[in-house]
Amino acid sequence: MAGCGAALVLGSVPAQADTLRDALIAAYQTNPTLNAARAQQRATDEGVPIALADGRPSSQVQAQYSENFLNPANAFTAPARSVNGTISLDVPIYSGGTVRNAIKASKTRVEAGQADLRGTEATVFSNVVAAYMDVIRDEAIVGLQRQNVEVLDVNLQASSDRFEIGDLTRTDVAQSEARLAIARSDLQTAEANLIRSKETYIQLVGRAPEALEPPPPLPNLPDAPDAAVATALDSNPDLEAARERVKAAEFDVKSARGARMPRVGLFSQGNYQNFLGTLGSTLIQGNFVQQQSSAAAGVQVTVPVYQGGRPGAQIRRAQAVTGQAMEQEIAVERSVIAQVRAAYASFNASLQVIESSQRAVDANTLALEGVRAENSVGNRTILDILDAERELLNAQVQLVTARRNAYVAGFTLLAAMGRAEARDLGLDGGLLYDPEINYERVRDKIMDFDSDKDPVAQSTRTVDSPAQNAALIGPPNQ
Repeated sequence: MAGCGAALVLGSVPAQADTLRDALIAAYQTNPTLNAARAQQRATDEGVPIALADGRPSSQVQAQYSENFLNPANAFTAPARSVNGTISLDVPIYSGGTVRNAIKASKTRVEAGQADLRGTEATVFSNVVAAYMDVIRDEAIVGLQRQNVEVLDVNLQASSDRFEIGDLTRTDVAQSEARLAIARSDLQTAEANLIRSKETYIQLVGRAPEALEPPPPLPNLPDAPDAAVATALDSNPDLEAARERVKAAEFDVKSARGARMPRVGLFSQGNYQNFLGTLGSTLIQGNFVQQQSSAAAGVQVTVPVYQGGRPGAQIRRAQAVTGQAMEQEIAVERSVIAQVRAAYASFNASLQVIESSQRAVDANTLALEGVRAENSVGNRTILDILDAERELLNAQVQLVTARRNAYVAGFTLLAAMGRAEARDLGLDGGLLYDPEINYERVRDKIMDFDSDKDPVAQSTRTVDSPAQNAALIGPPNQ
């Protein structure tokens, strides 16, 4: 199976048309699922500075004012009030690897999250492509069904006229009436399907479809399923995320083991106390110091002896989570392989169905013309004409459906291979969202009072979009 030429964004189109690139860009900018995934990734980015904070110095100041309104009877020198202040500084030196491995786990989860974001992007794009092609397919089917109703209506009128002059029987008229009733029923179903496809398009893209251009050829499709699987195993974002989660879980195990290790840190502390001139008593002579200060610094070593079994439980839990992550990686790998092979088979089969359906349409078109000609000389019945018309309609519907299925399967194959993201589809021009920018921005932040502006929703709402109908919009050249 050869590749299908240029990228999705190539080709000039009329300004009034909606292209697949237009739909993808709109979804890329305004789809709530994709914007929520980006916000989730920004939250994941903050795990790194949070983990780094555990290895940085910490300082705090504590102040206290107290009013002693009731003192013991024999406390002749007890102060009436006092002010206390304490400042401390702690510098962690060694934590048994807990902090170091927690930082590595957080960084690995950032990489996993970025792969997840790529996967979400590919999923959203696949859904947009399917919705785009569904609208095109269902519009074509509605057009075919309406044309069929018109033809059958003319047939019924002609049959009725010929019955009036005795050229046909009542049976011929009844057959025409039955086929027309079925055609109208099929048309109603097709129109409902079109409305559903338009509403799905609005849900994903954020606006109603206009005149939809035929999609461009899909680029760089593989020639064999094994080649597609090899690419997917190397580039599928979901599989990459699963692999990174295994690494992060392994770091979590190492971090949990650090809870059993000694901890070493530096500390310094200063204290200030002022009795505000209330220390002392008129019954006892002497000068009392009304304020005092103290300071200390040193090294603190903490050696865990027994913690009630907590470290062991934390290690076992982290190990179990690691096992879960390993199994999930295999599950994702299986899913990716199955998805790639199924999409490849579906795409290949759809191409063959397109070829066969096109031949069927050509043959049924010729057959219908022949049946009508033979009916005019009495060699064919009305039922023969009705059957020929139905066979032609079925072939036409099968053709437009196969074209839709082929394109969607091809794009699904690219997505499973990790080749259906914004960077692959040419959605450039300053539009691309780079999660690495936010990670670099927040990774080394150390200020406690540093925060971002309150978030504002980026996605567009569709509550004001009108309810869709079965009106055909068609390509702009129609």
